Amino acid sequence: MENLKTKLTEIDWQSITESMHEKGYAIVPKILEDKEIERLIKEYNTESLYRKTVMMERYRFGLGTYKYFDYPLPEIIQTIRETVYPNLAPIANLWMKVLKIDKSFPENFEALQSLCHQNNQLKPTPLILKYEVGGFNTLHQDLYGEVYFPMQTVLFLSDSDKDFTGGEFVLTQQIPRAQSKAIVLKPKKGDMLIFTTNFRPIKGIKGYYRVTMKHGVSEVTSGERYTLGIIFHDAVS
Repeated sequence: MENLKTKLTEIDWQSITESMHEKGYAIVPKILEDKEIERLIKEYNTESLYRKTVMMERYRFGLGTYKYFDYPLPEIIQTIRETVYPNLAPIANLWMKVLKIDKSFPENFEALQSLCHQNNQLKPTPLILKYEVGGFNTLHQDLYGEVYFPMQTVLFLSDSDKDFTGGEFVLTQQIPRAQSKAIVLKPKKGDMLIFTTNFRPIKGIKGYYRVTMKHGVSEVTSGERYTLGIIFHDAVS
C-alpha cells in the first residue's frame, strides 16, 4: 500500500481545499490502479469481508446492491481513511467556524474513530456498490449517527461509456428559499471523488450561509457499474 499512500500524500491538497470551498466537491484522477480495482471487484462475492448486504429496492433507496465492509477493513480502505482524513479535517473545521457551529473535528483519523466509538458508533461504513441495467440510487445523505464528518469519498471501479452507460454521479445543492441545483459528474475508472456529505457554507452578502447537499446515481442504461464508497465516521448499526 506504500504506492497508494504516496499517491494520496502527493495530491495537491491546496487545490482540493479550494475546490471544496468553491464547489463542494473535487475529483482526484487515477488514485487506484487496475490491479487494485480488479481485486476489489473479484472479492465482491467474498461474503466474509462484509458485515451487511443491502438490496436498495427493499428500502426504496433505488435499485442495486451495496455491501458494508466489516472490521478489519481491507488495507486499501484503511489506507485511504487514514491518509485522506487529516487533509480534510481543516476544511471541515473552517466550515464549522464560518457557519458558527460549535463543533470541531480531530486532526487525525484515529481520534475521529475514537469519538465515534465513545458515541456507540462502532460499525464500519465503507461499502462497495454494484448497479446493473436499470439500477440507480435516490438522493440521500450518509450520516449514520450523532457524529458525522461532513465530507466523504467515492472511488470509481468501472469505466463510464465502456463498462456501463448512464449511471452518472449526481449532487444536488439546496440554497435556502431557492430551487435546487443539480451537478452531474462522470469521473473515470480509478478516480476519487471527494464531496460534501450533508451541508457546506456559501458566502453571501451578509456572511456565510448553509446549503444542504445530497447525492445519488442516475439510472444505468447498460452494463455494470461498481464503486467504492469511503465514509470516515462509523455507524450506530
